[in-house]
Amino acid sequence: MSTGKSGEPPFHAEHIGSLLRPPELKAAYRARAEGKFGAAELEAVVARSIADAIRLQEEAGMKSITDGEFRRGSWFLGFVQAVEGLSTKPALFNFSGEHGAWECAYAHGPVKRTGPITVDEYKFVRAHTRRTPKVTMPTPSAILFYRGAEAADRKAYPNLDALYADLVEVYRAELRELAAAGCTYVQLDEVPLAMLCDPAVRAQAAARGDDPAALIRLYVDLINAVVAERPNGMTIGLHLCRGNYKGQWMAAGGYQPVADALLGRANVDAFFLEYDSERAGDFAPLAALPRDKKVVLGLVSTKRPETPSVDDLVRRVEAAAKIVPLERLAVSPQCGFASSVGGNPVTVADEREKLGRVAEVARRIWG
Repeated sequence: MSTGKSGEPPFHAEHIGSLLRPPELKAAYRARAEGKFGAAELEAVVARSIADAIRLQEEAGMKSITDGEFRRGSWFLGFVQAVEGLSTKPALFNFSGEHGAWECAYAHGPVKRTGPITVDEYKFVRAHTRRTPKVTMPTPSAILFYRGAEAADRKAYPNLDALYADLVEVYRAELRELAAAGCTYVQLDEVPLAMLCDPAVRAQAAARGDDPAALIRLYVDLINAVVAERPNGMTIGLHLCRGNYKGQWMAAGGYQPVADALLGRANVDAFFLEYDSERAGDFAPLAALPRDKKVVLGLVSTKRPETPSVDDLVRRVEAAAKIVPLERLAVSPQCGFASSVGGNPVTVADEREKLGRVAEVARRIWG
């Protein structure tokens, strides 16, 4: 467990992970798919783009640095593509708005880790910054929730408990190799638990035969199993997201329905919680937070161009500090800027301003 000492993550100014892909990078991936680019040509563009993204984060004042998730098609797809036995199928969960049909993870065969998932991403960032690299990965629920009982081919997994066990071992092996490479900071990205704060989502889950409370317990248990053997000195953060696709969202509702089960039981060091709109509710559920945990308040929206003022953000942090001591709080955008290749409807200039504003708020409050 992280001690939370000064200089250790999570830092008072944080960001979630993904950044807007530059046009050159998108064009390079298209060219590779069309057979117009070789692997080496693509890698040159990817490496240059990530190096630029690292400089952007450093210049904005970030102490934790990601690769912008530039090697992934989406926040979870890189994991799916790297793990044997996983592929995608249409989601069996419907969302309001303009999301339409979309592909989610599916276990078509025995799930096993046959090579690095995020280790190479970490090594590249470590080689290009003196600050703290942060690795991001989806949680097990991202593999399981959207197809429910049909999350796996039943010939491969007659009992989903066996799938749970295989997934846990994939994560544990990845954390071991990340630690061996020197990684000290991992963020797990969790969507279904945040969605289960929404009464409409809970109702839909119940209608398909699931018990929402049981799902919440299961997903927290799986997170705890994943981190149970984490190496010493590795900080684990858990980011909750209600959907972040081209500026749209998938669920609403405050954290109260999951507060005790999640904030009270998840064996992680910090929770990254979206608080950029009224959809997230108030800070009252933070009262369930144990005294050895931190909260990163996602106060700055990545879904729209507008950036709150420093004074407004300071006031919101001060409001949260009435429940959680100031030294255990931090601030960040509510999510990444591009959970998928298309990105959110903001510009790179907006992105720079938002990250810079987060750092400015942290300096104002914590020095």
